[in-house]
Amino acid sequence: MANIRITIFDDNKRFRESMSVLFETNHGFEMAGAFPDVLNVVENIEDSNPNVVLMDIDMPGINGISAVKSIREKHPELPIIMLTSFDEDDKVFQSICAGAMGYLLKNTPPQKLIEAVREVNDGGAPMTPSIARKVMFHFQQPVVSANDYNLTNREKEVLALLVKGNSLKMIA
Repeated sequence: MANIRITIFDDNKRFRESMSVLFETNHGFEMAGAFPDVLNVVENIEDSNPNVVLMDIDMPGINGISAVKSIREKHPELPIIMLTSFDEDDKVFQSICAGAMGYLLKNTPPQKLIEAVREVNDGGAPMTPSIARKVMFHFQQPVVSANDYNLTNREKEVLALLVKGNSLKMIA
């Protein structure tokens, strides 16, 4: 089985380096690229040809949420996990609506991060438990709040199924 190729976008050099070491030293993974910003995100993706992208939100110039939208235009099936320190509701939902397939906080233990990358590569939607709880709480609110994000009924259905842990293949 081929290694899972990972590209990371994060402006924190030390964090990028630690992620590179984590994945390079674990069997079944290889770093395809590590970038400090998303100013050339589509070209970086095409050059590095990853299987999974790890994306920070707060970066200089263009933020990670906008970058996810750009990636989605050219590579709609590429799994992207937001890996960030932000756990605010608006960042979570903007990221998911932009096309992120997972949302993890940077304090996620290394072994859980490795499992999450495997999971998203296999069609899952990994989330830090506190983020999954926010998503679940959001969908337990009256329908009016869900309309704040202008989601169609199908988009709401897909998101609810993702929260339940269904793979993209199962949802399709």
